[in-house]
Parts: sequence; structure tokens; C-alpha cells
Amino acid sequence: MNKTTSKAVASKASKILRDNRYSTASKSVAGSALSQAQKKKSK
Repeated sequence: MNKTTSKAVASKASKILRDNRYSTASKSVAGSALSQAQKKKSK
């Protein structure tokens, strides 16, 4: 079973990565969560 990040968590992770108030550790976790998010399939 593959685990993926929900859209809500991916959205928050994206905001963390763009916000300079968060630490490097927080951004690392956010990046990891974002990398596990489902990718949109383009036609």
C-alpha cells in the first residue's frame, strides 16, 4: 500500500516552504510531505 499526502497537508507544506518564518527543519519535513503528495496526471 502506497502512502500519499492529502491535498490539505500538501497545501500547508507548500505554504511552509514559501514562508521564511519557519526553520530549516520544518521546511525539510514540509518538503518530504510534499514529495509524497499525489501528482496530477496530465493528458
